Amino acid sequence: MAAKLILSMDGLVLKEIPLTKERTTIGRKPHNDIQIDNLAISGEHSVIVTILNDSFLEDLNSTNGTYVNGQPIKKHFLQNNDVVELGKYKLKYINETPTQTTAADFEKTMVLRPDLMKKTAEQTAAKSPSMSDTQVGMKAVDTHAGMAPPPQPAAPASPPPAPQAMPVGAIQILTGANAGKELELTKNLTTLGKPGVQVAVITRRPHGYFITHVEGANFPVVNGTALDAHPRELKDHDVIELASVKMEFFLKG
Repeated sequence: MAAKLILSMDGLVLKEIPLTKERTTIGRKPHNDIQIDNLAISGEHSVIVTILNDSFLEDLNSTNGTYVNGQPIKKHFLQNNDVVELGKYKLKYINETPTQTTAADFEKTMVLRPDLMKKTAEQTAAKSPSMSDTQVGMKAVDTHAGMAPPPQPAAPASPPPAPQAMPVGAIQILTGANAGKELELTKNLTTLGKPGVQVAVITRRPHGYFITHVEGANFPVVNGTALDAHPRELKDHDVIELASVKMEFFLKG
């Protein structure tokens, strides 16, 4: 079930908005996905980025600010029953699906913390359920292809088995103080960049890795071309420019 927002004013529910898009904009101007025609609302007030089952709210330097549960925010990881306040209007966030990440994960900027990069990658590789899924999927593919079966009967593979055997992706920093550092993308969602300047999220999906712009006026650049508001699939050896840092995406064999 997709997450949704319930728009209300003075306790009166005005409408429900399903979060089916990667980017849902909120503001006074007509081009916004959620238009609130009120002078207290900026033309482009805030945006919600939805990736898999997770949604992130960002204030777009609005005049009167964006509040969640009574607290002003610049960037916020939305959780079930959070109430977003824009002037007299309220948007209640409803998401009954378990999330893929946590608020702490979203706040991390892996590129800027070289001391944590290796340790985090190793810990995640050891603990990540997605890695276990990959190993199970690979076993299922081998059995299906007619290769020597394991001693015990293999569990039935859930179709389609092939995408589960996707190789692990990684990022290597090419420029800046962290040049040469490497980060394995073993989590379902990895945040890269510099909060307040430029932030992107790389999501690990069954059929590949995708990069999506989350924060900042300028969009990340991949192989010399700026991203748009939509996610872009990453290919082996793509070069990403993000927050004045160049990095290369590659697949580990």
